[in-house]
Amino acid sequence: MTEPLSTDQRWMQIRERLAQFEQRVQESFSPDPLESEERLLERTRAWARVVDDDRGVERMEVLCFTIGEEVYAIESTCVSAVMPLPQFTPLPGTPPFVLGIVNVRGHVVSVLDLRVFFELPIEGLSDRNYLVVLRDDDMEFGLLADRIRGIEQLRRDALQTGLANLTGIRASYLLGVTEDQKTVLDGRRLLGDPGLRIQDED
Repeated sequence: MTEPLSTDQRWMQIRERLAQFEQRVQESFSPDPLESEERLLERTRAWARVVDDDRGVERMEVLCFTIGEEVYAIESTCVSAVMPLPQFTPLPGTPPFVLGIVNVRGHVVSVLDLRVFFELPIEGLSDRNYLVVLRDDDMEFGLLADRIRGIEQLRRDALQTGLANLTGIRASYLLGVTEDQKTVLDGRRLLGDPGLRIQDED
């Protein structure tokens, strides 16, 4: 019978899997989308097995990614897929923050550019843009990201709110900011906003 892994061994496995994912991303801009999603889900399950030493502390598991020079995070429970940005089709007559639509697993998903939506400085699309697909029972869309940084666990009670630099529309969709300046998005609020529904999903 195999002995259960210690906490240190589990952390080591998680780091190894994350390193393998980062290496694959660096080596090729076009890994198989299903394989990328499976790797993300595998890391998510591994994190779920980690023993929480801080009893009674509420933690949240987040996917971290960059938009321009800023680092964002969103709860992994809202994320259904992560993949390189596939070829997209622009849609006339949509709001400026809608980049277009893409085919994800056989159905159409709209792609939102948070740089426009949050009125951030705009830089041209790089050759390493990614799509973070958010989904719940009623809605699904993708967020444009420059780079995927991986999965982390954050203390919910450590998030800073009401900061002076978080004003306007961006403040409406945030849970807070971490000590190391990660901006944590409120995925449930984004998914629940009817103003972000571009079209009925298949």
